Amino acid sequence: MKKTFLDFEKDIEALDEKIDELRSMQESDPSMDIGEEVDRLEQKSAELLKQTYAELTPWQISQVARHPNRPYTLDYIRMMFSDFYELHGDRRYSDDPAIVGGLARLGGDPVMVIGHQKGRDIKSRTYRNFGMANPEGYRKALRLMKLAEKFGLPIITFVDTPGAYPGIDAEKHGQSEAIGRNLVELTHISVPVITTIIGEGGSGGALAIAVADSVLMLQYSTYSVISPEGCASILWKDSKKAAQAAEVMKMTAKDLLELHVVDQVIPEPVPACAEEMGRITEVLDQKIGGFLSEMSELSGEELAQQRYERFRAF
Repeated sequence: MKKTFLDFEKDIEALDEKIDELRSMQESDPSMDIGEEVDRLEQKSAELLKQTYAELTPWQISQVARHPNRPYTLDYIRMMFSDFYELHGDRRYSDDPAIVGGLARLGGDPVMVIGHQKGRDIKSRTYRNFGMANPEGYRKALRLMKLAEKFGLPIITFVDTPGAYPGIDAEKHGQSEAIGRNLVELTHISVPVITTIIGEGGSGGALAIAVADSVLMLQYSTYSVISPEGCASILWKDSKKAAQAAEVMKMTAKDLLELHVVDQVIPEPVPACAEEMGRITEVLDQKIGGFLSEMSELSGEELAQQRYERFRAF
């Protein structure tokens, strides 16, 4: 996958380009002895990367959360689950590719897995609507959740969306009703629900599949009622003040853990990408497995009451 560098990674990008240039020179002339220089630059690049990510601002973290090389829901399903069988359609209007879901096995146990899905190129991003679901996407998610409840299957969701799609057709089809219905139904559902914020957790579009018994959050993801740009447009009538808005919104994993909105933060490799997600999935597999084992001791009524009280406490 082609590397994509963010605005604050320009120095890292310059080093990377220099390393690629030296390697290209060595390939064209094998007699050149530049191995030590390449090693020195690679070490310098790694140190700069580590230092940069240790000092990220909330606005920079929001940019990382949107990074096109981040793993998406289908990447996690491929790495963590077996026997995934995708289910389509809301049985009312249509299917929505912005939300994927289906039956799968986690460690051999059957589960229902659901999540937002973005695309990696123009064609797939258009097809997935950039992870912004229409009402039929949330109704599909609810259908799968109720199916999981019927068969006593735990529900595992992955959140990664800028928010629900705000288009006129979505409003005509009942976007607010679809999200509101999910919030109500998830509050009362009688099987364990665990959510992981893997990228952007935007507003009701995220919460519609995130009313859970436990919420995990990746280190460089975000979770908020609105985007920084949207917040800046409302408060200061200027979307260019997004960085200022991000500072006061408390949307990072660190802030939300302190506020007890999320339960655990999952460390990420620097930078997170689909090729380097083994460490993330290893920790997630352990955390989700432990959660499901713990929740298996509770009755459906106890689960629903505990979940209801959790969200009322906010």
